[in-house]
Amino acid sequence: MARDYYEVLGVSRGASQDEIQQAFRTQARRHHPDVNKDPNAEERFKELNDAYSVLSDPRTRARYDRFGEDFRKIPEDWEERVGAGAGGGGGGFRGWTTAGDGGRVRFTRGFGEDTGGQGVDFEDLFGAFFGGGAGPAGAGRVTIPGADQEAELPLTVEDAFHGGRRGVTLAGATGQRSFEVNVPPGVIDGQRIRLAGQGGRGTGDAPAGDLYLRVRIQPHPRFRLDGRNVHVTLPVSPWEAALGATVPVPTPGGTAKVTVPPGSSSGRRLRLRGEGMPDPRGPDGDLYAEIRVMVPPHLGARERELFEELGRTSSFDPRRER
Repeated sequence: MARDYYEVLGVSRGASQDEIQQAFRTQARRHHPDVNKDPNAEERFKELNDAYSVLSDPRTRARYDRFGEDFRKIPEDWEERVGAGAGGGGGGFRGWTTAGDGGRVRFTRGFGEDTGGQGVDFEDLFGAFFGGGAGPAGAGRVTIPGADQEAELPLTVEDAFHGGRRGVTLAGATGQRSFEVNVPPGVIDGQRIRLAGQGGRGTGDAPAGDLYLRVRIQPHPRFRLDGRNVHVTLPVSPWEAALGATVPVPTPGGTAKVTVPPGSSSGRRLRLRGEGMPDPRGPDGDLYAEIRVMVPPHLGARERELFEELGRTSSFDPRRER
């Protein structure tokens, strides 16, 4: 069974939206795979994203509070449709709650009679509605659209930057399904791509639900994403750092040029405006290149002479300079 989303974020069920947002930010910083080298950090980070994506939306949170982990299987307007289809049926649909029994949804008041709080299985109730088990054939049948479904779509940073069509295969209880997905350029982690009519099948003539693919951008050996901004380490030589230079810097879209100002030390950040992830609705993200001064691992004879001469003539003391 999936972990409770409130437990994942470390908040109470009565937490405010601000408390949920703050908890996510704190946990995400702690468990981001680029920061936390624990082998389970990436899985923990995905779990945090899942919990936040549900609890940060008040409507989705309300459905999760009502149905628990089964909330994605039930259409948002299920209650209204069942209530309409049950009109005049001797009491009608009166509400539901979640209880034990392996996390299955159970109903505290049933259809047509008071259950006395004993609960009715979700599957049994569906059978009563759709199976024609009570009354003449077809009487009281309720037409309900298919439930929306969600799956993950793993992408590299470069795939997310460029976008384009991708083939996706999803495995489910009824076998595999394959789709052609149009990935918009500049999608970010957690963004959803909607495939209309590819979700759960409806009953009778009702339409199928939608399938939502939630983007999961995979850890990259070079790039780190912060929203649409991209961070990258820029190695430079001691002479480039001291004298200044124009050097190439990798970006998700290719290679760009950046000017290293004279006297740059490790840790200095250079900003390349608009070289981050594209945004179809506004300005593109920026790329931040953090300088890292690298020294030659092995010195030739002439190189050693020059460094020794520099050591004798320079008055620079890095342990004293601020």
